[in-house]
Amino acid sequence: MSTTPRPDAGRGAGPPSGAPHRRRGGVFARIPVRLRRLGLPYLLILPAILLELLIHVVPMVIGIWMSFLKLTQFYLRNWSAAPSVGLSNYRVAVDFDSAVGSSLLHSFLVTVVFTVLTVALSWLLGTMGAVLMQGAFRGRGLLRALFLVPYALPVYAGVITWSFMLQRDSGLVNHILVQLHLADASDRPFWLIGDNSFFSLIVVCVWRTWPFAFLVLMAGLQNISGDLYEASAIDGAGWWRQLRSITMPMLRPVNQVVVLVLFLWTFNDFNTPYVLFGKSAPEQADLISIHIYQSSFVTWNFGSGSAMSVLLLLFLLVVTSIYLVATSRRRSDA
Repeated sequence: MSTTPRPDAGRGAGPPSGAPHRRRGGVFARIPVRLRRLGLPYLLILPAILLELLIHVVPMVIGIWMSFLKLTQFYLRNWSAAPSVGLSNYRVAVDFDSAVGSSLLHSFLVTVVFTVLTVALSWLLGTMGAVLMQGAFRGRGLLRALFLVPYALPVYAGVITWSFMLQRDSGLVNHILVQLHLADASDRPFWLIGDNSFFSLIVVCVWRTWPFAFLVLMAGLQNISGDLYEASAIDGAGWWRQLRSITMPMLRPVNQVVVLVLFLWTFNDFNTPYVLFGKSAPEQADLISIHIYQSSFVTWNFGSGSAMSVLLLLFLLVVTSIYLVATSRRRSDA
């Protein structure tokens, strides 16, 4: 029985042997495989680079440009019409004999003392908590979770709670002090104004930042082998000797990062004093971030505020560079 081939037979079986074969993929297929492999990582991080330029680099460049202008409230509708003053804003900011320069210097010194105390206390509490949480005991997981609550809370929620607690007449802090007979009910201390405002700010900032040090250092302790402690215990080393000779040297790289991050966060902290004191912080707690905000958005002198911001940026860059060079040199010597 003879079979006659159907007219549509052979469809989908591919082109005839003599027909040219068309490669699929378009323009992307013409790019060499090696070039595609090399360019893929850069293509993946391109959105992050664009967002970084949009959020950080572009505003920073605009701020530097504004620092050379006499940009006041009269030129807000047309920034390009603001006259150029050159380095005049910088001269006024660093003229410590003038009112602007002396107030900026006072704010800078307050910020330095505040940063040193906050970073030292946060690092100390974080180290103590991380070391003590290494041993296995009942309820360790619950304590770890409780220690991380201040770090997990939104900044505004936590600081607003502290502002209510530190109120003079209705605050929880003064209520406890009166109940413990540590303060007179008719003469309760002020915690948000005067000299006590500086210590209140330190307490709130340490409460917020020490869980970060605790979390990072606790992760660093997980990388220290337990065999080192067992061998040192056999040799007769006690807990303090193990902490001094094993734990702290092994945590040195982690501590370098923790201290640097805490320094940058604390020196630039704006949310905590702004929520705690409002737009106008007391003189004793006048951090440089609040001072720059007041110079820009309260007195409406954006040129002067931008110059102060640039000076702050340069100071942080210099300190960070010196710190990184010093720590890297110490690490290479070790």
